[in-house]
Amino acid sequence: RRAATVHRLDRAGDRAVVEADPDRIITGAQPILIDEWQRMPETWDIVRRAVDADRSPGQFLLTGSATPNNPPTHSGAGRIISVRMRPMTLAERGVDTPTVSLAVLLRGNRPAIEGTTDVAAEQYAHEILASGLPGLRNLPERVVRAQLDGYIERVIDHDFEEFGQPVRNQAALRRWMRAYASAISSTASYEKIRDAATAGNDEKPAKTTVLRYRDILESLWIIEPIPAWGPARNELARLSLSPRHQLADPALAARLRGATIETLMSGTSAGPLAPRDGTLFGALFESQLTLDVRTYAQAAEARVTHFRTRNGDHEVDLIVEGADQRVLAIEVKLARTITDADVRHLMWLRDRIGPDLLDAVVISTGPEAYRRRDGIAVVPAALLGP
Repeated sequence: RRAATVHRLDRAGDRAVVEADPDRIITGAQPILIDEWQRMPETWDIVRRAVDADRSPGQFLLTGSATPNNPPTHSGAGRIISVRMRPMTLAERGVDTPTVSLAVLLRGNRPAIEGTTDVAAEQYAHEILASGLPGLRNLPERVVRAQLDGYIERVIDHDFEEFGQPVRNQAALRRWMRAYASAISSTASYEKIRDAATAGNDEKPAKTTVLRYRDILESLWIIEPIPAWGPARNELARLSLSPRHQLADPALAARLRGATIETLMSGTSAGPLAPRDGTLFGALFESQLTLDVRTYAQAAEARVTHFRTRNGDHEVDLIVEGADQRVLAIEVKLARTITDADVRHLMWLRDRIGPDLLDAVVISTGPEAYRRRDGIAVVPAALLGP
C-alpha cells in the first residue's frame, strides 16, 4: 500500500533483469519497494548512494525475510533506518478495542485504568494458533496449519542451505527447534534444550553446532530471545543474565509442539522436552503478549528485557525501559482473577527500585481493566494497545 514501484528479488526473472542493469533497482515512481533485497546484497549500497545524491526521506523501502549471509560493508548509518517488523498484535488483529496505552503507562503518571472486554481464554488460544502473519489471517484453520508446517520445513531444508550451513541431519534440527519451542517464555539453558532434543541419544550435537542453529534462526527472524535487564541506576545484585526464549510468532511454537485448542484448553504441560514450569498454554500466552509489548514498545522508542535473580527467587516477565532508564514492569498471567500472589514480584521490585519504577502491570485473561488498591494495574490482554 505504501509503494508506487515494486521490485521483487525473490523472483528469478526480476532478479536477472536487475543483475544485468543494477541501477534499474532505483528507477520508477517513488516510494520504491525492494522486496527480499538480501538476495542481492549490493542493493544496499546502490540505495545508499542514491540517498547520498538526494536526501529526500522515504524514497525507498527495503524489506527482507533474513539478514544477508554476506552483509553490506556499509551500515547505512545516517541514510537507512532499520525497523523490525513483527507479526500482528492482538490490537492490530481487531480482537477488541484497546483502552490502555503502553505509551501512556511509560509516562509514569499512573493513569486511570478502565475498560471491559468479552474476550476470554479460548479466544486467546484461537488467536495464538491462528498466527499473526498477515497472509494467513483469513485462511481456514487447516490451511493455516499446513502453511506454518511448510514455513518450518522451508527453514530447515532450504534457508539454512542459503546461509552456507547445510543441515546433514534435518531430523536433529527439527527436534532441536521443537525443544526450543517447548522452552519458550523460560530461561532454560541451551545445554538443557540440546539434551531435551537428544533424549535417549548418546551422541549429542556439539555446543558450537547448537549455537550456530541459534544464530541462523535469529538471522532468519525465527527466534527473538529477550535479553536480561541490566539496570544501570539501581543496586540489584545477583541477577541472571540468561535470555528468555521466544519465537517470532507463538503460532510457530504451537505448531512445533502440535498444540490444538483442545490441548491448550485442557492445560496440557509444556514438557516432556525442555523442562519448564506451567502449561504450554501459559507459555504461549506469555509469548503472544511479549510480541504485543515489543511492538508497542518499539513504537514508543523503548526497549524490552526481562528480570530474574540468579537463584530464581524473583522474576518479572517483561521490563520496558524508556529513554530515561526508568521502567514499566509487566507480569503476564493466564488467569481471569489476579491475587496478591500474582503481584508479589512486582511489589518486591517496586520496593527495591522506588521512583525508577514508572508503573507496574499484570496482563490477564479477565474481563475488566482496573487498578488495585496497592497501585498495580490489571489489564486484560485484549485491552492493551500502543
